[in-house]
Amino acid sequence: MKDNITMASDMNDYFNKKKSEGGGYEKKSSGGSGGGPNIPQMPKMDFNFGGGKAGIAYFIIAVVLILVLAKPFTIIEEGQRGILSTNGKYQDQALLPGLHFIIPIIQKVYIVDTKVRIINYASSIEAGGGSASSGIDAKPAITVLDKRGLPVSIELTVQYRLSSQFAAQTISNWGFSWEDKIVSPVVRDIVRNVVGKYDAETLPQVRNVIAAEIESGIRKNVSALENSPADLQSVQLREILLPPKVKEQIENVQIAKQQVQRAEQEVLRAEQEALKRAAESRGIAEKARIEAQGLADAVTIEADAKAKANYLISKSLTQDLLRLEQIKVQGKFNDALKENKDAKIFLTPGGSTPNIWVDMKDSQRKATLAN
Repeated sequence: MKDNITMASDMNDYFNKKKSEGGGYEKKSSGGSGGGPNIPQMPKMDFNFGGGKAGIAYFIIAVVLILVLAKPFTIIEEGQRGILSTNGKYQDQALLPGLHFIIPIIQKVYIVDTKVRIINYASSIEAGGGSASSGIDAKPAITVLDKRGLPVSIELTVQYRLSSQFAAQTISNWGFSWEDKIVSPVVRDIVRNVVGKYDAETLPQVRNVIAAEIESGIRKNVSALENSPADLQSVQLREILLPPKVKEQIENVQIAKQQVQRAEQEVLRAEQEALKRAAESRGIAEKARIEAQGLADAVTIEADAKAKANYLISKSLTQDLLRLEQIKVQGKFNDALKENKDAKIFLTPGGSTPNIWVDMKDSQRKATLAN
């Protein structure tokens, strides 16, 4: 820089010296005398820029302006990758987050997002929500045909992200609209193939099976692409929208099933009530039988006891014992006659039975005996 300023100063001194000597490129005409034509004077050039320090300041400002306008650097934030293009050719390795310097005009960096993104395949009412800048994209629900050709709408939520490792290859092969070329076509194709194997009426019953098949198919197809351009996070089956007629038919079948179940429950309840009453009747009968058996056993036991007692008594009676008892009774009669001389005593033959005492003072008994 100093050499440029010195050179400019020397050139300026040279032109000033020539001017003072009257030579160089300037000639004047005098007194109308003839002479050569007037040669215009070369404009004076000042290369000092107003002095040494001011020139340096101007140069620095010029350099800063060039840097600002040309922007020979770029900053990549976390969750992003940079695709470096040199003369229109992409570099194989993506730039990591941080500050990167580039050659202006020759090189350019394209920023791509590697954060998790969401596609909501929803009904037309919900499809207006979301935006590409927020990482949430809304698309219409996927309409497919079931096994019999009836239209069915499937609502899904797909979470995915651009593969950080192969971001440059993905952009190079598929372009910046890679999502519309990879994720959406694969999702729609897999949903059609899976749902097309079932009847519309059976779809709600095999919902979990369908969800697993759809996620497995999408993951397998996306992973099979060259360089694995996308990392599939999850696929969620949100809703199965059936045709109105099919939905009404399913509801009628469900109502019929519920009525059959209610009838079966009522029959089962009646059977249980009958079994309960039968058990109660058997319990009452068994109780009566046990009680009767108990009474019969008690009578039998009592009879056996009396019989045994009578047997023992009969075995214990002897002639001497009977005579002794007769003497005791006779003694009691004798004592009674002392008090009631009108009494009558009827003697039994053989003396084995106690005598019969009749009180004659009792008028009623007296009249009875008289008759």
